[in-house]
Amino acid sequence: MDPEQQAIIDSVQMNPRTSVMSGTSRGKDFLSAVAAMCFMYLTPRWKNGKLIHNTKVAMTAPTGRQVNNIMQPEISRLYNNALSQGIDLPGRLVGNDIRTDWDEWFLTGFKADDNATEAWTGFHAVNTMFVVTEATGISETTFNAIEGNLQGNSRMLIVFNPNVSTGYAAKSQKGERWSKFSLNSLNAVNVVQKKMIIPGQVDYEWIVDKLNEWCTIISENDILIEEDDFEFEGIWYRPNDLCRAKILGKFPKVSEEALIPQQWVELANKRWTEFQKLNTKNHKKKHNLILGSDIAGMGRDNTVDCFRYGNYVEKFSTKHSAGKANHMEEAGKIANTLRIDPKAVASIDTIGEGAGVYSRLVELGLEKRVISCKYSAKPEFRGRKLKDSTEQYEFLNMRAFLFWSVREWLDPKNNNDAMLPPSDSFLEEATEIKWFFRSDGKIQMEKKEDIKLRLKRSTDEFDALANTFHPISPVMSAEGLSGILW
Repeated sequence: MDPEQQAIIDSVQMNPRTSVMSGTSRGKDFLSAVAAMCFMYLTPRWKNGKLIHNTKVAMTAPTGRQVNNIMQPEISRLYNNALSQGIDLPGRLVGNDIRTDWDEWFLTGFKADDNATEAWTGFHAVNTMFVVTEATGISETTFNAIEGNLQGNSRMLIVFNPNVSTGYAAKSQKGERWSKFSLNSLNAVNVVQKKMIIPGQVDYEWIVDKLNEWCTIISENDILIEEDDFEFEGIWYRPNDLCRAKILGKFPKVSEEALIPQQWVELANKRWTEFQKLNTKNHKKKHNLILGSDIAGMGRDNTVDCFRYGNYVEKFSTKHSAGKANHMEEAGKIANTLRIDPKAVASIDTIGEGAGVYSRLVELGLEKRVISCKYSAKPEFRGRKLKDSTEQYEFLNMRAFLFWSVREWLDPKNNNDAMLPPSDSFLEEATEIKWFFRSDGKIQMEKKEDIKLRLKRSTDEFDALANTFHPISPVMSAEGLSGILW
């Protein structure tokens, strides 16, 4: 295995869930077989000749052909290679299985069937592993059935070519529960060395041919991060979607209706990480704190506070509400922040649970330091309609304006140098939100209920950040105006 593949095996050893999206011929099926065989033979335990910790491994794919002609041959090759080296592995190859003398210790491969999810109910064991290849072709119904077995010492490894950016597999590359990897075919050993080192792996000649077919050569002055432009052998290329999925191991270009491209968030994360090496205290002194709060209630999961200083988001502070709203505690926490920092302001979502927190802060005499952020309000400020930075487009409501403000803040073209702390949950939220033009030309965001249906939760972190872009009057500090540009 090459170093990237070895890192994935290390992840499977330590993490319950590992997601791998890959370019063409990067060895993902071989990798899956290695992981499955390791788990099969390294996890069972015996005592006095009795199997006390049983192990079950299930390998699946969307079609029978993929199981019979791709997955199982890799297993057979590893098993027979061991035999050829004098290693007599327990068990015997039977069809798509490795069967042993113990009924509760086996590896099996079969086609995933959405109409037979009960087939997954028999995989309870002390040690269980599920390996899913071509995972984008398997429905969420099947994955839910598999998830029901992830107990005890369990593992799930899913591998796929990122042909589509929706579904369970795509979400696994954004969700915080997963250890995530992307295998770029340009990094393959055969390509880097320009000769056949690993048989069957993608080769240099294929890459050169496909770059000419699937890419446009551009000048260095035309590089756009959002287009996934890349350099190979001193030449800059702009990939089409085939190149993204088959070579770069990336999802197709974000659709026009998605509010935030993943690349923008990742770039802001990279800036934030590099910024931590510097003296962040000096930056915070030059910019006033804008605290965005999204308050959880009975039906919400998290209360999130976003601490933003100009182009730098220091952190997201998240508290699990456990289904209980504690307005006084949240009000006290925000009040303490404002008292410690006399130049700070707080913008609170006052539709629903946040209204009580806002009211309490007003009672505490902080009315000049807190903003009532109503998403349903008209997008106006001081008698003028709020527009985008080009002054061309208007918005349906304040929510649309605030969400669009985050988009423009993150857009690399605007040179804001936005810095965001890495957060899988924020990445998932930001890239799931969709927008569109109404018939009257105003910009509207997708309904929150529709986003929650896909995410299975609310966009708490994104909402907290959006609140910091409310068109307030910035507080004057010794260094001058800072904060909101509107």
